[in-house]
Amino acid sequence: MSKTILGLDLGTNSIGWALVEEAENIDESSKIIKLGVRVNPLTVDEQTNFERGKPISTNADRTLKRGARRNLQRYKSRRENLIEILVKNGIITKNTPLTEIGKNTTHQTLMLRAKAAHNKVDLVDFAKVLLTINKKRGYKSSRKSKSSDEGVAIDGMTVAKILYEKNLTPGQYVYETLNGGNKFIPDFYRSDLRIEISKIWDKQTEFYPTQLTNDLFHAIEDRNKGQTYKILEVPWNLKGLKQSGKRDEQKLERYKWRQQALSEKIELEKLVIVLQEINGELNNSSGYLGAISDRSKRLYFNKITVGEHLYNQIERNPHTSLKNQVFYRQDYLDEFEQVWETQAKHYPEILTIELKEEIRDVVIFYQRKLKSQKGLISFCQFESKQEEYIDKTTGKTKFRTTGQRVAPKSSPVFQEFKIWQNLNNLTFENEKDNQIIEVRNLEDNIREEIFNELNFKGSLAPKDVLKVISKHIFINKASDWTCNFEKIEGNTTNKALLEVYQKIAEAEGYGFDWDKKSAKDINEEIEAIFGEIGVNKEILKFDSNRDDFDKQPSYQLWHLLYSAEDGGKVNEEDRLLYGNNDTKLRKTLHTKYGFKPEYATMLSNITMQPDYGNLSSRAMRKITPYLQAGHPYAKSSDNKDEAGACDLAGYNHSKSETVEDLKNKILKDKLEILPKNSLRNPVVEKILNQMVNLVNQVIDEFGKPDEVRIELARELKKTADERERMSKDIAEATKRNEEIKNLIIKEFGIPNPTKGDIVRFRLWDELSSRGHKTIFTELYIPKEKLFSKDIEIEHIIPQALLFDDSYSNKTLAYHSENLQKRNRTAYDFINQDYNQYTTEFENRVDVWYNNKSISKAKRNKLLMTYADIPDGFIERDLRNTQYIAKKAREMLLEAFKTVIPTTGSITEKLREDWGLINLMKELNLPKYKALGLTETEERFDIGSEKIKKVEVIKDWTKRNDHRHHAVDALTVAFTTHNHIQYINNLNARRNTNHKKHNIIHAIENVITERINGKPIFKEPIPNMRDVARKEIESILVSFKAKNKVTTNNINETKLAGKQRYKKTLQTTPRGQLHKETVYGRSLRPSDKPVKLNNKFNMDVANFIINKKERDAVILHLSKYGNNCEVAFASKTLKNNPILLNGETLKEVRCFEEIFTIRKPIAPDLKLDKVIDEGVRNVLEERLNEFNSNPKEAFSNLEENPIWLNKEKGISIKNVTITGVNNATPLHYKKDHHGKEVVNCKGEKSHCDFVQTRNNHHVAIYKDNDGNFQESVISFYEAVERANQGLPIIDKLFNNHLGWEFLFTMKQNEMFIFPADDFEPSEIDLLNPENAGVISKNLFRVQKISTNYYTFRHHLETTVTNDLNFTFKRIQTPNSLKGIIKVRINHIGKIVHIGEF
Repeated sequence: MSKTILGLDLGTNSIGWALVEEAENIDESSKIIKLGVRVNPLTVDEQTNFERGKPISTNADRTLKRGARRNLQRYKSRRENLIEILVKNGIITKNTPLTEIGKNTTHQTLMLRAKAAHNKVDLVDFAKVLLTINKKRGYKSSRKSKSSDEGVAIDGMTVAKILYEKNLTPGQYVYETLNGGNKFIPDFYRSDLRIEISKIWDKQTEFYPTQLTNDLFHAIEDRNKGQTYKILEVPWNLKGLKQSGKRDEQKLERYKWRQQALSEKIELEKLVIVLQEINGELNNSSGYLGAISDRSKRLYFNKITVGEHLYNQIERNPHTSLKNQVFYRQDYLDEFEQVWETQAKHYPEILTIELKEEIRDVVIFYQRKLKSQKGLISFCQFESKQEEYIDKTTGKTKFRTTGQRVAPKSSPVFQEFKIWQNLNNLTFENEKDNQIIEVRNLEDNIREEIFNELNFKGSLAPKDVLKVISKHIFINKASDWTCNFEKIEGNTTNKALLEVYQKIAEAEGYGFDWDKKSAKDINEEIEAIFGEIGVNKEILKFDSNRDDFDKQPSYQLWHLLYSAEDGGKVNEEDRLLYGNNDTKLRKTLHTKYGFKPEYATMLSNITMQPDYGNLSSRAMRKITPYLQAGHPYAKSSDNKDEAGACDLAGYNHSKSETVEDLKNKILKDKLEILPKNSLRNPVVEKILNQMVNLVNQVIDEFGKPDEVRIELARELKKTADERERMSKDIAEATKRNEEIKNLIIKEFGIPNPTKGDIVRFRLWDELSSRGHKTIFTELYIPKEKLFSKDIEIEHIIPQALLFDDSYSNKTLAYHSENLQKRNRTAYDFINQDYNQYTTEFENRVDVWYNNKSISKAKRNKLLMTYADIPDGFIERDLRNTQYIAKKAREMLLEAFKTVIPTTGSITEKLREDWGLINLMKELNLPKYKALGLTETEERFDIGSEKIKKVEVIKDWTKRNDHRHHAVDALTVAFTTHNHIQYINNLNARRNTNHKKHNIIHAIENVITERINGKPIFKEPIPNMRDVARKEIESILVSFKAKNKVTTNNINETKLAGKQRYKKTLQTTPRGQLHKETVYGRSLRPSDKPVKLNNKFNMDVANFIINKKERDAVILHLSKYGNNCEVAFASKTLKNNPILLNGETLKEVRCFEEIFTIRKPIAPDLKLDKVIDEGVRNVLEERLNEFNSNPKEAFSNLEENPIWLNKEKGISIKNVTITGVNNATPLHYKKDHHGKEVVNCKGEKSHCDFVQTRNNHHVAIYKDNDGNFQESVISFYEAVERANQGLPIIDKLFNNHLGWEFLFTMKQNEMFIFPADDFEPSEIDLLNPENAGVISKNLFRVQKISTNYYTFRHHLETTVTNDLNFTFKRIQTPNSLKGIIKVRINHIGKIVHIGEF
């Protein structure tokens, strides 16, 4: 009895599928039931980000902008509350103007703000000051969102005070401190370090006036240590100075030079070290937070408020930009306190303490706690379950996941779990001595010692682990051992802590040579140090097996550093002691754990790993004891008798099922859609849900298949990091291959080199370090012989033994060598035929590898014997799939008993043997050839060593046709378990002693046949290519259309009290409403005059430039009741012309409406777009000064400004340029009092113009004359209609004029076009037998705009040559006559004709 198989080829934006009937008995025959392709178009950003391994959500950019809008709304809410309180307490009235009024008042509020800190101001002015402080409240640390790009906040006010009072530089201060026995070096403000470097440079300029130039000083500004030396190396003729003595002595010497450089001449070799040291410290304190710290320090020492500091700058230069001058929240709090206390002395009855606390704590400086993100954290795969519930709002039955959430990766539990898991997979191999060390099988004490090293020091190299093992086991020469890990990852959390602990130890006079000490010795030393300085020693111990694991001081310290958030008011004493940032955290570290304030600061700057694992703490703690006992994490397929740690802990890791389980398993009728946002990656979620919809429609149409076979696209089987690397590798390989292609054409005279030619050249070039001699027998390959039949590409391990066609399994050899080698590995060939040269061959390979000519994989294959060939080559590839593959299989197994995954390498081999290669080209060639779009390429045939001619389609590949996914799916559908097992164990065919020899030999007899002496896989269907071709020709590709405009969401707002929520239904647009650029509106004289005819209207009349002409035209209009059609009809103007100064007015000059935008001046600025003529002239002069080089003219404007008025200090940084021609207003214009601006007619004025997003649809109507008319609706308008409860498609549009609605066109909707030999209205479009003829004339909507519609043929992935059969461009609605709209379901079946 035959069985039904569903084959799936799952890609990032498409799914190929094939439903086949597979014969199980000799008297049965297999057949193809149906083939198809479902396309799920991703946006360019979605696909690019996914393929490049970028984890960013598709909506991340919108989320950031939404956050900015929310911040604005919160500010407005605070402002409203503040005004309400001020009115309530009689400080202002509802009608009090709160803006600057009158001339020369631009900086009035800023002046009042500075004045209010020390002098009395009016209550109204005091209110303005409070509103200004409310607007910008300063930077407040959020530890969870800290980024290394922000730099480090410097909280060294106490030290800065000492420097200020004693007039010391940082170098002088440290030198005194070190000489005094204190080894702790604090952080310094950037301003103090800049002063020091300037003082040293100025002093040394006295001794080296020619070497120390201003240009050189500017060149080393803000450079790191290495860059500083590189810049000064040549001008100063540096050779490099090597310091002697111990590390501490060297450090002291460097600070001594820093002190000397301020007063006396020092050698240039010493001076460069001094400058490197200071620049290194400047680099450490750089970034956003470093700049804030410097500004805060200025306020402290100048004893001024933020307002005074800003106003001082404006007084010096009114044109100074105050933008981006950020201060700490505490600085604003200090200013508020000072201003309030000053004004309270003058208004004690009004400005009470209660009012101050309300305004300060409840309004201006109120900080809501960060919203918990716990709901976004994934559930543990072992400690969670699905439960059914009834949604109270909708009444629908839904499913939700409950249970334990996954643990952070920085958690001590995760870190220990990860180490034990890695150790149990760690293997060392010595091929020379034929020894293998599996770490999990070592004695407990050895494993414990390795664990301690990794747990304390972080990641280790394999040689470091070998060093530990060598203490207990004789390993001879370490270089003979190879490891299956390039790096063994350790406890990254402890490593970060250890770096701080080492600095503490050094400051206390210890901490030397830790890189040479064991983890145990270092731990004991830290314990001793902590005991002396009063730090809790228990933070160095952690045991994940304890029941109270989370009560241990070490765990609590981690949790404090991981989750602490800064907040609340800080008193002056704490601020001086702990600084502005993370003050409460540092205080806790000091008071609870005993760390000195300066050490607490170091700890608070640690940034923990932010992401999460995939298991909960509970699950990991259950599994860890079994990992510690040496069990592998999961049961191995190589050794099924040994239980895995997960199994022993009671978890089903692989979710595998026994025969009994499968027999009793209740399968679902259909697959279930993944709930929205149930997966971390929205692209993966889209792909899997499209798979679900497709499989379910297959079940509905054809019944449930017996089995599913699936292959995933290469990028879907890789992690984000692997996808990123793959994307880079592909880009580099494409560039490299193009260069090689050109080289082959030029150097070898071979036209149109093929992929094989490029590989051949690469392998020859790889031999260049060997003098182009073959690796086997040292035969020289001259350049002129490379592309001859004498030279062959040889598989190092024959494909008859291992299914490996990768580049690392190839080399060049002479035909004679190849014949002699036969189906033997390279090593066996040399060892058996040239035994006396085996050692020499090994050395040749090692030298070739050591000089980096070949990869490690190629080296290993060259030295691999037949006995070493691994079993399960393909099987490992199948297991080594990532989350999406596992998730897809898991979902399919809910409805199907058998799901078999396969790989691209198997599919490729079977496709070749079954004659499906070039099928796409064969299908497409006739239509291109008929139009003369094929060409004959000359290619070099190595077999005949002659040029041969090949007919190809210009600029075309099989990937231009969506149906190639169906061909792959067809191959997958007929890929049986036998095919996989056979290819997986090729080496068992010849080895009669192999345990699988009989099985593989039996399989070979069933699935292969010999043709021309070569074994190939039997076709599952006779004449497979012809049968497949017929089925492929009838495929109608299905596309996911974007029909939804809005989604109904339920918003929950927490109310006071427990478990009280307010639920509101809200419609959310399914996409961007408009582009993010906001334009202004302006008028400018139009270049062309406007003729007065029947197309002229009142709107144009109002834009006439000449007032007299405008008045004359408007007067003429009024005579005809403002009816433009009558007033400007030819007959009217002939009988009653518009006269001005005795002459007939026939045309007028008008203003045209343009939309403008402010842009910073940059090299890509187009000067002709600049609106202001005077500014444009200045910019053109600037460009001429720099010989029309925009990069030089419009760069570095801070140091080389473009002056509009140099005397007044007015420079040009931004310009207004013309933007787009059409835009939609977002808001009505308001004046500075917040009132809407109206014109003399009482009409509101629009502002903030935007371009609406893509059009949602074009509605097509037929008028009374039988002509087609259009109505283009943008997505913005569609959302507006949905929000107003109106139908999105207005079928009654212009109904009063007799218009009849016909259909709409949306992106990806499908239309059948008539042709010379095809009339769609004459055939039954719902009959699947007509699919072949329909396919040739089926197009999908690509783009839509006013009187311009483009369609792409449903088979085409890209538009090729702009041909009529691949692409249609329609420019009038009437040209749409005769087309028929159809709806195609997921499986390519027409299910509806006409509008739906």
